[in-house]
Amino acid sequence: MSKTIIALNTGSSSIKFALYEIGETERLVFYGSLTRIGSRDGRFSVQDAHGNAIATMSSTAQDHVAACDYVLSWILSQNEGRKPDAVGHRIVHGGPLYSTPQIATPELIASLDTLSPFAPEHLPQAIKAVRHAARLFPETLQVTCFDTSFHTTMPEVAKLYALPEFIRREGVQRYGFHGLSYEYILLELKRQLGVQAVEKRIILAHLGHGASMAAVKNGKSIETTMGFSPAGGLVMSTRSGDLDPGVILFLLQQNKMTPAAIKQMVNRQSGLLGISGSTDDMQELLAAEKVDDASKQAVELFCYQARKYIGALSVVLGGLDILIFTGGIGEHSPDIRSRICDGLGFLGISVDEEKNITNSTVIAHERGRVEIRIMKTNEELMIARHTMNVLEMTKP
Repeated sequence: MSKTIIALNTGSSSIKFALYEIGETERLVFYGSLTRIGSRDGRFSVQDAHGNAIATMSSTAQDHVAACDYVLSWILSQNEGRKPDAVGHRIVHGGPLYSTPQIATPELIASLDTLSPFAPEHLPQAIKAVRHAARLFPETLQVTCFDTSFHTTMPEVAKLYALPEFIRREGVQRYGFHGLSYEYILLELKRQLGVQAVEKRIILAHLGHGASMAAVKNGKSIETTMGFSPAGGLVMSTRSGDLDPGVILFLLQQNKMTPAAIKQMVNRQSGLLGISGSTDDMQELLAAEKVDDASKQAVELFCYQARKYIGALSVVLGGLDILIFTGGIGEHSPDIRSRICDGLGFLGISVDEEKNITNSTVIAHERGRVEIRIMKTNEELMIARHTMNVLEMTKP
């Protein structure tokens, strides 16, 4: 018999969700999101499996508990009050403790609380969603799926920070994120092209509000751009990406900013927003760059850093066979894809602009040695699959 599974993907200011019926086949019932939590201009929207709108309305959820209650109550109303068989949660950080999906017992939830300092912009909100779902469905299996799990295969040297051992013993290392997205993309690549494709040298570029890249060899992550937290690596919409630690020390020592203010700056006021001074939306920046130098600079830095990291990850891989763009920007912005790939001909990267503009599945020029693909990611389906696997293992 098929099982009804809710997948919850809790972000720093949003909740994405989906309802699946999974048995011998996987059936998406609907999916949606509640955005801009804590803001007056929040939006709640739901689409069916074909992308047709089911619900669209404004939302004034003041915090993640209210948002989670709204989302789950709406799902119950559509399911005639029937409770799901399981609820799966995306947990951004497993720290040094968790590398596989876990049943959300009270002990595990308490343990996650101790990991909150590892990802203070994401973990507390996700933990609230787990607790709230457990209160609403006390007899329903809750499963936590960790975004860091995918990168546990990185070699030790790739995980190390050059810090004293007593600091490293506290779990301070490079973890990497967007693992559920990367895992889904590799499974989809294997489904479409066969196992031999996954065994090649691959760079996965998840470019969205959060952005990262991963180097994959023989189907395993061997390097990634994000490190200890989701604030590291590439320039992102509102996150700074990599910073010289001297910048933080300067701001602290000169009494320019408090730790709380620095956290807010690095996560919410930097990146594309910080450089442009106006918006973190890539489409708006592209529209404004011809008349606004700050917008142009933001776009140029985003593409420059992406090019730089593709070069670095190609070195780690010992060459490159496949480059995959995913995420909101990666999937929908031909201009950004083109600019990132421009100048990478020495790696065998060459874009066919006609295919790129039409968002074709494969956008590599015939003269290029590297296969360049656009693939739609699906973190919620990956959460549902992991949850179903745990559900099956718990059968009496």
